[in-house]
Amino acid sequence: MKLETRQKELLKEIVENYIKTVKPVGSNSLCKKFKCSSATIRNEMAILENLGYIEKNHISSGRIPSEKGYKYYVENLMKPKELTGEDVLKLQTIFNNKGLQLSDAITKCMEIISDLTNYTSVVLGKSSNENLLKQVSIIPIDNLKVVALVCTDKGIVESKQFFLPPNTEIHEVVKTSEIINKMLIGTPINEISERLEYEIKPIISKQVNQYETVYNIFYDAFKDFVNNSNVHVSGKAKIFEQPEYNNANDIKRLVNKFEDETYIKKIEENNDNGKADRINIYIGDESEFDENVTIIKSKYNINGEEGTIAIIGPKRMEYDRVVGLLNYINKEINSIEKRDDHE
Repeated sequence: MKLETRQKELLKEIVENYIKTVKPVGSNSLCKKFKCSSATIRNEMAILENLGYIEKNHISSGRIPSEKGYKYYVENLMKPKELTGEDVLKLQTIFNNKGLQLSDAITKCMEIISDLTNYTSVVLGKSSNENLLKQVSIIPIDNLKVVALVCTDKGIVESKQFFLPPNTEIHEVVKTSEIINKMLIGTPINEISERLEYEIKPIISKQVNQYETVYNIFYDAFKDFVNNSNVHVSGKAKIFEQPEYNNANDIKRLVNKFEDETYIKKIEENNDNGKADRINIYIGDESEFDENVTIIKSKYNINGEEGTIAIIGPKRMEYDRVVGLLNYINKEINSIEKRDDHE
């Protein structure tokens, strides 16, 4: 059944009112808004309820949106909200920072969006098997401390600080990094550990006194890169500030999922049409993450660097604001690509 104009307007008002107040919407407030009799409003609400777009709240006589109602709203009634000047300034400052890698800029912007919305943000970069080693560098801090930098062909840089055990010479660590650069550049990051074991270790065992210690420095640096480089979650606790999450079991279930990388990686966007920057909204079970959340996500692809950005919040999410924010991020990413093409 196709909704009539007034029914659409009523549904839009119920959804947006409930998102804002977290209170069931009664017919009295709608009568004032639409200047209709209570009988007319109740009749229209009964139709919306019979069609499954709204449902009765057990605490009061008001109605709240159902999953079906939220879906109809985002597909037919919602318009992305324009960003405030303050929001634009915060995000623009990050993208205008030429010293940041794109992946770092995206991660920082998603952290800001998490703060602005009080929802959880996720950035999933390309998996490590699609990042090839470009260079590994050792930066001495003092006689007992070094920083290992791992750089990939996708522009991702990860650093790890190490304290050197006694009798370990920094020049031997640097020498090993030179051997790795000579032999392993162009290797997928997730294959480095195996090649370190079977190709690099036999060589340094003959040339480096503390070769076991030095080998472990590089093994740990690459292991951390594989584990950490492509998953960034911000504001894990923020979602629990929403009133929907007042049940201990619900909170425990979601906390466990946020800590499980397997679940987080399920969020990765695989658009059927392959189009980057298209925003997709998955409500409840559609999210394949948890029945009590909405996930709004988008894929990006800039100069060969691909990934997914996502916001996780309650089904009672500020859809228009989140979509507006992600639209802005996508626009900025695209402008970087166009700028790079002209340089």
